[in-house]
Amino acid sequence: MQNLHRTGLYLRLSRDDEKCGESMSIENQRAILQKYVLENGGTIAGEYVDDGWSGTDFERPGIQRLLNDAKNGNLDTIVVKDLSRFGRNYIQVGQYIDYIFPAYGIRFIALSDNVDTADRGSAGMDMMPIMNVFNEWHAANTSKKIRAVLDANWRAGKYTNWAYPYGYKADTDDKRTARIDEPAAKVVRRIFDMRLQGYSARTIAKALTDEGIPNPTAYYTRLDGKKSERRASPYWSPKTVTEILKDTTYIGTLTQHRTARVSYKNHKAANVPENEHVVRKNAHVPIVSLDVWEKVQEINRSVSRGRTDKQNAVHPLSGLLVCADCGKKLKRKTSARSRKKPCNTYECRTYTDLGKKYCTSHSIPEKQIESLVLQDIRSLLGDRKFDEEKEKRCFLQYMAKHGAQNRNADEKQRRAFKNRLAELDRLIQSAFEEKVLGDLPENVCKNLCEKYQTEKVATEAALAEIEQRLAEKNEDDADAMRYLAECRRFSNCEDLTREMCLQLIEFITIGESPTDNAPREIHIYYKFNSCPDNKK
Repeated sequence: MQNLHRTGLYLRLSRDDEKCGESMSIENQRAILQKYVLENGGTIAGEYVDDGWSGTDFERPGIQRLLNDAKNGNLDTIVVKDLSRFGRNYIQVGQYIDYIFPAYGIRFIALSDNVDTADRGSAGMDMMPIMNVFNEWHAANTSKKIRAVLDANWRAGKYTNWAYPYGYKADTDDKRTARIDEPAAKVVRRIFDMRLQGYSARTIAKALTDEGIPNPTAYYTRLDGKKSERRASPYWSPKTVTEILKDTTYIGTLTQHRTARVSYKNHKAANVPENEHVVRKNAHVPIVSLDVWEKVQEINRSVSRGRTDKQNAVHPLSGLLVCADCGKKLKRKTSARSRKKPCNTYECRTYTDLGKKYCTSHSIPEKQIESLVLQDIRSLLGDRKFDEEKEKRCFLQYMAKHGAQNRNADEKQRRAFKNRLAELDRLIQSAFEEKVLGDLPENVCKNLCEKYQTEKVATEAALAEIEQRLAEKNEDDADAMRYLAECRRFSNCEDLTREMCLQLIEFITIGESPTDNAPREIHIYYKFNSCPDNKK
């Protein structure tokens, strides 16, 4: 036997290997390899360990250090407990053992598999390609089982993500239900309140940063409820605020399977299409009400973005005024006619940016247009012009149309799930019968039944969710009443507010001031059905 000069010991343990007990532990591998090298008169040049890494991933830090030392001529021999410790990607394992290591004059030994590149004629070397294929098959099969278990957990409403959204932490129940983390939840509620008042994501982020409130990365809640110790910038960004404002987690909806690995070989995370997300409503206590969340989404969809002034305030009609001729938004300007009484006006952005050659000013005083809009809202919502019965009827028709579509889809899916469950029961029964008759080996029967049972659990959970959704009481009438109450609330307002404008107005077109005595064209487009209303 050749001497084991400058031997590198490689040890690896994945999360799944931990279930195999002490025989696969890092300590056991170390003892076996050290004993072998010392008994054969070798010298240990280095030890390379990857604890908790998959064998399909060759970007492991330990294996990379081992390969670098081998290529730099620091090792003569590499010893592992078995081939699967080195890797479970049969193409890459074969490349290293058959081509790369021999090119550098490195001997490779896998003890349990009797593989030794110094003896190319051994039975272990003959069987090595088959063992490498089997090792990769094992990784692929394990990946399928893990995905099936994850899918069953998602359908059952069990929280499986590695971290909880800002404002929540882990509860102590079996499902790891998200529990409100009150200090962070207060910040989340404030973000939604500020957005309702018309503040932009940038303004909200700046306000939170100025007050020294740590952002979610700095205040992260892990599954065990402990705060993250990783270093991160404490500053808020507009992107972080925007993600919070559109996250359905805050209304009690649990959405999982948003990302997935490309394959068991490629561990890069990729976004999953929205129709493949696993969504479970009423999974935990919401931080904000559904009413507030829907209002914020409506504001986010609005044509108005709004700009803040030097006092960090957003004016009621900012971003809602549109030039009737060129279609550009009107820009708010302050002109100091006198030091005590500056005059604020809105002017066409094309005119202010490019000049009168491309569009006229369409200038209108801020107080004038705000007074006009407030008067029109009071008139519209405070008298019989606002037909509540008509608005309620339109609202219910809209909800019925979309509700019917959703119900039909759910009914179709429910029938498909029931048919599949019946089929799975037949398949399980058939497998047992074939096993009893001796037509099906016991191990094959066991694998088939495990596969069918896993699918059955996931299907039953999905069916229960659909049936719960179909059984829920129709609340469209109550939603319509809340919608009308919101409209009535604004009819008694004394001042025009940003919230009022965003809730009621889609946009306002401003015509140019006529040179004669003709009335000026100003059209207010409301978000409910009674408009557009013309105000002259």
